[in-house]
Amino acid sequence: MAIGKRIKFFRKKKELTQKQLGRMFGFLGKTSDVRMAQYEAEARIPKQELVKSMANIFDISPNALTVPNIDNYIGLLHTFFALEDLYGLKITTINDEICLHLDKSDISLFQMFQAWQEQSAKLEQGEITKEQYDQWRYNYPKFDTFNRWAKVPSQAISDIFTSELDNKSDE
Repeated sequence: MAIGKRIKFFRKKKELTQKQLGRMFGFLGKTSDVRMAQYEAEARIPKQELVKSMANIFDISPNALTVPNIDNYIGLLHTFFALEDLYGLKITTINDEICLHLDKSDISLFQMFQAWQEQSAKLEQGEITKEQYDQWRYNYPKFDTFNRWAKVPSQAISDIFTSELDNKSDE
């Protein structure tokens, strides 16, 4: 997960413009919005001290801004929080067990998770080996026999659409 997207997400959540946020950090004149735009586009990566300052302004943990480190529980939990923000991941309890589930309105992601669940069930039932399961996971969607994964536009096209949408939402 990109830090630029997280900065933009929390900036908008606080209803701040790039210029307003930049001025809060002491960036003067035209550089205030340009600098923030560079961070959001990831043309520049903020130093750790700036990340801490942003986190204070947004009233969040610096872990919520940075690319999550899943090598520890705090980083992993912030990854789940980001997935909640971006993809509608929900946490509930069913029969006294904590469960994570997806919003079915994002049908492509739901179908991808459904394919994953089916492969996991095959492993548990002994229909496939751990090696086959790992090969399926680490090569996804290559071995998805159900071909339910969504065809995604090239990254360049996706970036153009995202940029245009961002420009319109900043206006």
